Amino acid sequence: MRRYQNNEIVDAVIIGTGAGGAPLMAKFAKAGLKVVALEAGNYWNPLADFATDETEQNKLFWTHERLSAGTDPIAFGKNNSGIGVGGSTLHYTAYTPRAQPDDFQLKSEFGVGHDWPLAYQDLEAYYNELEINLGISGPTPYPWGPHRKSGYPLPPLALNAAAQLMERGSKALNIKTSPAANAALSAAYYQEHIGWRQACTNRGFCQAGCSTGAKASMDVTLIPVAVHYGAEVRPNCFVTELLKNPSGKLEAVVYQRNGQLEKQFCKNVFLCAGAIESPRLLLLNGLANSSGQVGKNFMAHTGLQVWGEFDQKIDPWKGIPGGLISEDMHRPADADFAGGYIIQSIGVMPVTYASQLARATGIFGEELRERMRHYNNVAGINMHGECLPYDHNFLELSDELDEMNLPKPRIHFSNGENEQKMAAHAQKNMEAIWKNAGARHMWTMNRNAHTIGTCRMGNDPEQNVVNKNGRSFDVPNLYIADNSIFPSSLSANPTLTILAVSYHIADAFLNKN
Repeated sequence: MRRYQNNEIVDAVIIGTGAGGAPLMAKFAKAGLKVVALEAGNYWNPLADFATDETEQNKLFWTHERLSAGTDPIAFGKNNSGIGVGGSTLHYTAYTPRAQPDDFQLKSEFGVGHDWPLAYQDLEAYYNELEINLGISGPTPYPWGPHRKSGYPLPPLALNAAAQLMERGSKALNIKTSPAANAALSAAYYQEHIGWRQACTNRGFCQAGCSTGAKASMDVTLIPVAVHYGAEVRPNCFVTELLKNPSGKLEAVVYQRNGQLEKQFCKNVFLCAGAIESPRLLLLNGLANSSGQVGKNFMAHTGLQVWGEFDQKIDPWKGIPGGLISEDMHRPADADFAGGYIIQSIGVMPVTYASQLARATGIFGEELRERMRHYNNVAGINMHGECLPYDHNFLELSDELDEMNLPKPRIHFSNGENEQKMAAHAQKNMEAIWKNAGARHMWTMNRNAHTIGTCRMGNDPEQNVVNKNGRSFDVPNLYIADNSIFPSSLSANPTLTILAVSYHIADAFLNKN
């Protein structure tokens, strides 16, 4: 790996190496820019460090305490953030549906929320490119959305038991389903500057890190390409300060490594730390907030789950966790809410299932032990649905200090009427699917998933933090490229769109220069 000196003025410092940062690294390094990427976590070796053990996933979660407030406080750590070279893609479950064109025009369609300054057409070519670069497995043609110029490079992964049950239960209700698009290989796949990646072994422990490289986490896809072209990745570097020069531009990034403060000089800073750490860093440094919108408009997908026990053996840890999808509820005809949602089959590991069961139902002791004896007969489905931005959902700095001696972020979150109605609509449909599939002892888990918003992109500098190319309205050489800039949450999992938006920001920056 190429190494740069701290006093060398590099073209770009990228903060965060997940779905937002990795595409920038690859694009910029290939274009010949001097790139340094700073990552708060370790640089893992998948073969040596990722085990088929649920407790092993804990090292991939961001565990610095975050304070939750509101009537529906968000659970942080598991599922909602990651740490390590590759960011949250190390433990995501590889579910990669595209957003649909109307997702980007929520305000125009429903009169609520915000429209994006970008359209589907602005990202379509990037969706195509990423699906090839990552080796996404999925059905061709895809049953929903606009016609696509090219199909997925690999056929779908095999359906596990939960996916087969959802398929069966949906068919009886005339709900269309399809194998999902997953960023996990259904066959061996060759990529330039990476080599052969092997097919998914269906071990199911995707959240504990993929030991074979079949899952398209950034550490085995875009980051090796970036390193090949000269980017430097610095692990265990926690950024604390962004320093300005007298002209108002950023000139250096300060970070902690091995208990020492270091400073990297640069021409541009790209903040890709996610919808919690990106606004927190800006608020800590008093930057990019003339609009007063940094930390505002926090969103988290409506994500209710329905679980049940079945007569047949399921082994819910086997196979890709999200094997089947339905987008029939993207814009339901009988909806009393704005937006829509997808339904997907889900897998689960035993400790996670036990904790969710206890929290959702209140059972414990021998009753919980008895229910857990049926773990291998358990299957679940869930929804990911639109969450509107509200004034009452926001991030602020608290008076408490964390492990880095920095103010902990406090995140206020309460579902609105729209989310409550959507969850009720989805619960009715999912319970019907599961009943038709033969489920018994059904129970639901009310939850919200993903962290979105807090540094909104838009055209009006008085209402937004960055423009449509991710550039700060206040600091001319500061850019943000992660899920914090999403104006709406979209009715689809965010990862593929984070990657596509990052590609767009990279190309816009390169074309400007």
